Order: sequence, then C-alpha cells, then structure tokens
Amino acid sequence: MFHPRRALRALLPPLVAGLALTALPAQTATAASTLANGDFETGGSGAATPAGWSEYGDMAASYTEPGGRGGGHRLSHWSSSAYKVETYQYLSGLANGDYRLTAWVRSGGGQNAAYLALKNCGGAEQRTDLPVSDSGWIRIVVPVRVTNNQCTISVNSDGRAGNWINVDDLTFARGTSGLPVKGADISSLPKSEARGGVYRTASGAVGDPVAILKSAGMNYARLKVWVNPADGYNDKAHVLALAKRIKAQGMKLLVDFHYSDAWADPGKQTKPAAWAGHGYGQLKKDVHDHTYDVLDALRKQGTTADMVQVGNEINGGMLWNEGSTSNWTQLAGLLNSGYDAVKEVSPSTVAALHLAEGGDLEGTRWWFDNAVSHGVRFDAIGLSYYGYWHGTLHDFQTTLDDAAGRYGKPVFVAETAYPFRLDSEDGLENIIDLDGELVPGYPASTTGQTRWMNDVASIVEAVPNGRGLGVFYWEATWTARGGNGWDPADPSSGNGWENQALFGYDDRALPATAWFRHR
Repeated sequence: MFHPRRALRALLPPLVAGLALTALPAQTATAASTLANGDFETGGSGAATPAGWSEYGDMAASYTEPGGRGGGHRLSHWSSSAYKVETYQYLSGLANGDYRLTAWVRSGGGQNAAYLALKNCGGAEQRTDLPVSDSGWIRIVVPVRVTNNQCTISVNSDGRAGNWINVDDLTFARGTSGLPVKGADISSLPKSEARGGVYRTASGAVGDPVAILKSAGMNYARLKVWVNPADGYNDKAHVLALAKRIKAQGMKLLVDFHYSDAWADPGKQTKPAAWAGHGYGQLKKDVHDHTYDVLDALRKQGTTADMVQVGNEINGGMLWNEGSTSNWTQLAGLLNSGYDAVKEVSPSTVAALHLAEGGDLEGTRWWFDNAVSHGVRFDAIGLSYYGYWHGTLHDFQTTLDDAAGRYGKPVFVAETAYPFRLDSEDGLENIIDLDGELVPGYPASTTGQTRWMNDVASIVEAVPNGRGLGVFYWEATWTARGGNGWDPADPSSGNGWENQALFGYDDRALPATAWFRHR
C-alpha cells in the first residue's frame, strides 16, 4: 500500500468507570469443573468480590457494576490511585485436554499490565493482553492445555491512578486457538540491499534479514508483483530470487499481484503500460497469462506460492476502467481469470481477495455481496487495517468477524503497521508523524508498536470457528536507504514509512518482532 495523509476519524470520548467500592474480605470460591458467574450477574451491582470469584491484591479496585455487554453487569477494575489486583477463579476436576477462555473486554489503556491469564493448568501460563478500547467491546481468547485436571482463570490489572478495565461474558470450554500465519511483506528488501541496506539482530550483529525475521518467529512472507516497474524491482525475476531465500528459511510465500506497473490501492488501479490499449477480452487473457507465468515459474524452481492475492486493495476494482466496480460483470471475469490461473499452477494454493478499509463493515459487505452474486471464486479474504485510518479496533473486529461468518471463508490481515517513532530518517516527511494521528493508547514507541501488533493478532485469533488465519506486517524491511523511495520512477524519492519498519534507525531488529511469536 501507499496512502496519502488522511484525516483521522473522530474518536469517542472515553467512558468513565464507576467509583470503587469499599473492600470486603476475599471470598474463596468453591472449586468446580465449570466456570461460575462468568457474566457477573449473580450478586448484581456493588459486589466487591463477585460470586464464584476470589480476589488478591488491592481488592477495592475490583468490583461489579452496571453496564454489562450482554446482561446488566460487568466486572471492573479501577482506582483513583495506583493499584494491582487479580480477580480469579479456580477450577478442578477438569478432563485433561485443550481449553479456550473467551471474554469480552474494554480498557482505557495506560496500565503497566492488563491481561487475562490461564495458569496452574499443568504447563506454562498463557496470557492475552486487553487491547485499548474505551468504547466498543472486544472479544479476546486465551488457549491452554490442561494436564493436571485443574486451571485458574485470572483477570489481572497493574494500573496507574485512574486506569480502568471492564470484563464480561467469560466462557471456558474445550477448544484451541492460535494463528497459523505470522507474516510480513518484505518486497522492499532486494532494492534496499542493492542500495547498501544493512540489517542487524537486536544485539547488533549484521545478518540476513530473512533469517533474522525467521528467528524471531516469522513463518510467512508476502511479496508484491508489478508487471513492468520503472526501476525493475518487484518484477517476476526479483520475486523468483527472493522466493528462494524465503523458502530456504522454511517460510511460506504469499504472492500479491497488483496488475499494474506501480502501486495499486483504492485510489489508483492503473493498467500496466503494456496492457493500456487492451479491451476487456484481452485484459482477461492478460490477467490469466501474467498470473500463470509468475506462479508457474515459482513452481518450476521449487518455490510454489502457498497463497496468492488476485489484486491489491481492490475496493474500487482493478485495471480501471474495464475492471471497475461500476461494471461488476467485467470485474468478476477478471478476478476469475486470475483465480483460474492460480489453480492451474497449484490447486492447493489459497486464492485470496484483498480489500483496504478493514474497519468498514458496510463497504466490505457491499463488495463481497457483489462478488458472490457475480460468481467470483475465492478461498480467503484479506483486509488491510491501519488503525490510524480504518476505524477502531472494535470496528475492525466487527468487520473481520462478519466477513468470516457471512461468506464462510478464512480471513486475515493482509497489511497492518504501527510507528515506533515519529521523526524521519530521510528527507521525506513520514506518512504518520504527529501524535494526533496515532491510535489512542498506542504511543509511537517500540512498546506501542509491539502492543499494537499483539492486540491486532489477538483479535484475528478470536475470529469464531477458527477462521482467523493470521496477520502480515507491512513493510518490515523498508528502512531508509537512498534510492529506495516510494516512487519506482524517481530514484530521489524518499521513504515515508521507515518509522514503521521492523528494523530501527540503527538497523537493528525492533522489539515488535516479538509479535511473530504470538501463539
């Protein structure tokens, strides 16, 4: 993607958490094999220790109050002074096996820590942090393997004065979760290396960036393909060469066809120069032949694509004007031409369709409803979701869940990113460079970048029925390097994105690479 600066959507004012109640002595819950009072309705308002639960720490900071997600009440943690509190429930007599805790949460952010945990279950403690969401409820999950017939469900806050969380509608049942795809787009890498780009481990040792990312936990790489780009990069030859390095590290490969000579996104879907005079019939053949040519070459060299995007951020269609959404019959024909080519090369390769605006429920429904009604074939749905442009995390989860359920397909984040600082390393102003552009609760710091990625991953992990495939970071290796700017036709163009790479201005792998180790 490459977006111009956009105005931030106005954010709702934060909710005010209720006043803490006077602490009562902790009540020890009777151990049972099923979760009790997971909706916090038993006892109603003002229960300092909710029925069925126990507390530890600053118990006055944990209480039930009106304002539940489904019913009338919720659990809240809040205090006017700094606090640490745990609300927990011990289960025993469990059959050993895989379990999953599901909960709906809100948080004003700012805590040292705020998370749900499953512990004392026989193995390592499992945690999921609460995303910052001061208005809409967000579903998160925590998976665990019980091996000793017991488990403790824990809601934890290590808060500063005035920090708050809400938790409601917890369920604990058999099941698993996790993310099969923990990936990043590294399309910029060959040109960066050719221009002298250096990549280092967190400790400063120079290394192969593909290997560095693999060692951090990355298991999937995304590469864009342009048809005849002005600088010669992101073409078939460079994709083939980089695919060898990716597969040599044991990673999987997503190939992202732009069907253009440069950036394709919602604002521009320009035909390649070589196809400029072609009508619809010829364009269908162009899409098929170009898609087949690149993918077959990958297959022949032993690096078959595992997933393919037929188009990039095609909210308005592709190959304008013939493939615009103003002519769905033609757009469907072009998309199916690409799908057919994918399957002719490798029937097992996943063919995905990719939209931007990952928080736009109505727009996503409109697009895919049209695609389905026009017979478009696809295996998965990819959405770009940049929190500073595309709505709240609640909006994003709502859209993602709806797409997975409405169309019965796995879903993934094809692109997301977050800045680790605001200042620029080169001469071009960064696309995100002001505090006012950031997502509230997520500072432009290594901590904020890491938290953003883990929270987006947690939302994808929580998609119902195991349909959350995973996340791709954009763009991990696009560090500031003279000659590797955003415009392939202009060697002097700068990079407005280096503050959102996964390597810092000292070329070292950033702490946010830890998100690749998400379950």
